[in-house]
Amino acid sequence: MRRILAASLCILLAATLFPAAPHAADPYAEALLHVKDSKQVIIAAGSTKSLKANIRLYEKTGNKWKFIKTYPAVTGKSGLSFTKKEGDGATPTGMYEIGRMFGYGKKPAGVRTSYTATNQFHYWVDDPKSADYNKWIYYRGNPASRWKSFERLNHELYKHAIVIRYNENPIVKNAGSAIFLHRWRTSTTPTAGCLALSESHLIALMKWLDPVQSPKIVIGTPDSIRSDLKNSSP
Repeated sequence: MRRILAASLCILLAATLFPAAPHAADPYAEALLHVKDSKQVIIAAGSTKSLKANIRLYEKTGNKWKFIKTYPAVTGKSGLSFTKKEGDGATPTGMYEIGRMFGYGKKPAGVRTSYTATNQFHYWVDDPKSADYNKWIYYRGNPASRWKSFERLNHELYKHAIVIRYNENPIVKNAGSAIFLHRWRTSTTPTAGCLALSESHLIALMKWLDPVQSPKIVIGTPDSIRSDLKNSSP
């Protein structure tokens, strides 16, 4: 009995002297309260000096935001950029709406967002001198005779992809184009300026997104993300 009592006193003393570390507060909880026009937010936090990024999913129920899940991701080879330019190899920062989905693969079961099955006639134009710049174009002719630069949307990395509605309304020439969420080659291989994650995580994200909830994505450093969230309300 004395041994049990002594052990209990030791445990109590240890708990008093070395209390359990509190759970770290969510770094975006306060800033998310400013978001009024969306009930699903993807937060992609990275750096201007690294291709490593982290994606966090949040969903609003009633008046409360709930953290759902986190996934590792990669950015462009130049990391993040606050002054994105065409061809700089960087991923643009800021807060954007989520657009439609596409891919040469079959639409995954459970995906609620509009999905287009792509083929060799689907292009995204990244020629800044073209009137089609930063637009999705369906074209059956010779693309090289129409544009100096373009992306084929049946590209191997676009088995499934999500459009990030960057550089729209208005489209600014040379400010960057064709920004998507797509599958990565590896966890250490950069993109050309998009965000990429594993195929399984990408499909899980696609299924989670609900267009009725007006989903948005915020890309940046932790400080810039909080700033964008706080300034998101009209």
